[in-house]
Amino acid sequence: QVQLVESGGGLVQAGGSLRLSCAASGRTFTTNAMGWFRQAPGKEREFVAIINWSGDITYYADSLKGRFTISRDNAKSTVYLQMNNLKPEDTAVYYCGARNSRLVVDGTSANQFPYWGQGTQVTVSS
Repeated sequence: QVQLVESGGGLVQAGGSLRLSCAASGRTFTTNAMGWFRQAPGKEREFVAIINWSGDITYYADSLKGRFTISRDNAKSTVYLQMNNLKPEDTAVYYCGARNSRLVVDGTSANQFPYWGQGTQVTVSS
């Protein structure tokens, strides 16, 4: 089992930045590729980014490339999502997920992630 706890969400003006954190516990952190998803009201959970077990391979949703950066610190069992130049359409609950795989292949679907955090709200005002 893996337990995940997100933090770092909040209210920010358009053009601002936030860094989300997701602390993992319960299993050796390096056995999991980690991902970020988001879900806006009335919409399905949407893929944001994924990072492999060692942190040297990442993959992003096309619409977010260049603004969002995923990273991980295996010594701290934590994955991060740096979000820059935020837009009102980025408003959502952001979820951290862990895969039962070290790899990013086929990791853009929420059903590939058996473990989830409780989510953290990000609100971007115009």
